[in-house]
Amino acid sequence: MAGNIKTNNSNVAPLSIPREERMNRGSLSMAWWAICSAMFWLVVAATLAMNFGTINALIGLALSVVTYGLINAVITRYAIKTGLSVALFSRVLFGKVGASLATLIFFATAIYYSVFEGSVIAVAIQAYFPSLSLEMAYLVVVLYSVPLVFGSVQNWLDKFNGILLPFYILGLIAAVAVSINQYGYSDAWLNLGPEGGAPENGWWNCFTYFMGVWILMMYTWDYARFGKEDDSGFHAHVNFGMPFYLFTFMVNGVVGIFLAATIPTEGGLSEVSVVLAILKLMGIWGLLFVWVSQTRINTANFYLAAENMQAFFERFGLSKIPRFGWAIVVGAIVYALMLMDVFSFILQALAYQGIFVVAWVAIALAHIFSPKYEQLFDGHIECCPQRVTSFNPCGLIAWFSGAGLGIVILNFGNASLALFSAPITFLVAFCAYLMLLNSAKHHWFVKESANSSHEKPSSAGN
Repeated sequence: MAGNIKTNNSNVAPLSIPREERMNRGSLSMAWWAICSAMFWLVVAATLAMNFGTINALIGLALSVVTYGLINAVITRYAIKTGLSVALFSRVLFGKVGASLATLIFFATAIYYSVFEGSVIAVAIQAYFPSLSLEMAYLVVVLYSVPLVFGSVQNWLDKFNGILLPFYILGLIAAVAVSINQYGYSDAWLNLGPEGGAPENGWWNCFTYFMGVWILMMYTWDYARFGKEDDSGFHAHVNFGMPFYLFTFMVNGVVGIFLAATIPTEGGLSEVSVVLAILKLMGIWGLLFVWVSQTRINTANFYLAAENMQAFFERFGLSKIPRFGWAIVVGAIVYALMLMDVFSFILQALAYQGIFVVAWVAIALAHIFSPKYEQLFDGHIECCPQRVTSFNPCGLIAWFSGAGLGIVILNFGNASLALFSAPITFLVAFCAYLMLLNSAKHHWFVKESANSSHEKPSSAGN
């Protein structure tokens, strides 16, 4: 490992996944590939094609595949090397209080996505069984989703999602085949776009839209840390790299665009309209396909929401509550949000949180690329709560500078300038952190009283 992890024997969360608890490449791949299946990936690609033209959507998706692949290759290697979670790495970057904000944003975003994807399953169930109320369908989804994440990534989620993955792929193929059989093949999907033609540089709109989903970089981090160091090349280049996003973005996207152009849907295009169209087209097999796709993605959403909620509330003396307890809390919140119908508010919140996440990714990359931190601490990683400072000016100034400017541009800039809010956020946060880190002081990261203390790395694991 590049750097030891300083800790102590106090009652704190384990800091690193030990080697004996790391997963083989097949198991980790099956657990991670739960992310690739969601109606969201089909619908967002189809929506972008309808608003900006199919070609622009495909260019934006292709650029996203490359960008995600390159960034996650860096993140994956570092997460495997250190075994640190997002919560603990954020403690290095921002201090204890700043790390709490990072975990808050992480688990809140994961909960929001749980609401979206869970609602899709509920709508499908209620549509197929109309005697069941939508509220009861919501409850059914939450009641079976929460127990699925009681088990660990190593011993349950990999096997569960590995079994379901072939069914998702078969469902995608079946949806295309049945739609062609029902409506015939047409190349209309290649020519989707707004009336009057696709806007100039519409590909940029499509590319920057996917910057709003950079929460997947945090998802990557918390899964990649379970990988074995011998497999870091495979995980960086394949499992968490471009091949994964080629399937998740491009394959799902092309299918989504094709289905949107082929299957008639009532009203505007949405995850719900696509689900209802698939149910109408495929019947019970369509319901099974939707259940497989949404259940797989929600295992990741619920798991990471519970994991980071646990990390957040540890600061408030609740470290003894096990993760399955937080999974139940997540389920209760998800169900409440479903009943409250707060989707418009959630979408606005996600826009702001997306800016903060982009800034977090920029700072994480700057920290990994710079040798300054290793020089300051002789290759050690300081993240013990008794040692690190509450507020680390190096990370916090960079984070709030980048995110603050991005939010201002998003809200007060014209439509053209607003498209650059996420890229500007990234550049400002990245450059600010590099400059601050270059002149960083030891006491920015670690309390003065802890500067002379040296302890052995922890062998505990999550």
